[in-house]
Amino acid sequence: MNHLKGMHHVTAITSSAEENYKFFTYVLGMRLVKKTVNQDDIQTYHLFFADDKGSAGTDMTFFDFPGIPKGMHGTDEIYKTSFRVPNDEALTYWVRRFERLGVEHQGIQEMFGKKTLSFIDFDDQHYQLISDENNHGVKSGTPWQKGPIPLEFAITGLGPLFVRVSNFDYFKELLEKVFLFKEINSEGAIHLFEVGEGGNGAQVVVEYNSVLPRARQGYGTVHHAAFRVADRSELDQWMSRVHSFGFQSSGFVDRFFFGSLYVNVAPQILFEFATDGPGFMGDEPYETLGEKLSLPPFLESKRDQIEKMVRPIDTVRSSIDFEKEYE
Repeated sequence: MNHLKGMHHVTAITSSAEENYKFFTYVLGMRLVKKTVNQDDIQTYHLFFADDKGSAGTDMTFFDFPGIPKGMHGTDEIYKTSFRVPNDEALTYWVRRFERLGVEHQGIQEMFGKKTLSFIDFDDQHYQLISDENNHGVKSGTPWQKGPIPLEFAITGLGPLFVRVSNFDYFKELLEKVFLFKEINSEGAIHLFEVGEGGNGAQVVVEYNSVLPRARQGYGTVHHAAFRVADRSELDQWMSRVHSFGFQSSGFVDRFFFGSLYVNVAPQILFEFATDGPGFMGDEPYETLGEKLSLPPFLESKRDQIEKMVRPIDTVRSSIDFEKEYE
């Protein structure tokens, strides 16, 4: 049984696709690589922000569910997504940038020997930047070459996933026995697990917390997190494995950009297994990724209907000459 290859993507919920696009493009300097719709709810935008080429393990995606209420953070949730930056110096750059742009943050801290910078967006969605300076393991991606962030400071991919649970013993057993993670460190109630090659791109941080009320999903919270597998064959093996432990799954789901398998592993915690390919380059040229409404083939016949449902969002960046912002 091959180990999971690390993080694939994290999908969250936003109150505004427009504001979400602005924040990730102009503040965080991540590249919108796909503007599409939720394949299970076609009136809902699904935006994918990633590295320069949309590599697996680098993307944060968002649903824009019409009329959904604000979520509430608590226990039993995926509560923070982290992004990798090249080194400690990059975090100093991001502190200056967040101060200038009015992004609320907690300053540079250290966790498990790595420098970090936690911050939130306009929805109170929780994020963290993590330095790769002392990191070994899964290789990161390529920063957006034409974005506003100097390449030496830019985000390169996903870092550790943060999960808060009220039943730590169960969740530890789940990660270790079913998903083949190993606990490698702990600081009080915070526990660090990793899988495969390990490192920032293949880690889950689990906080045991039985005091906070249970989280409530809505905008500003994470919907699910996905882990990388190589291909359909490995996906099928993981399907058999999770079924052997008594979990129900979605079965194979063809998302066109990758293949998927969804498993509810705990209250309000949905994990996905996702294949590395085919990826995001099949239906749009590199130069204009994310600028048009991209639909998988099985939805193409409904394009006229879908385009009337979703409001237009201008995501053209190929005509913009971003100046690198050093302050």
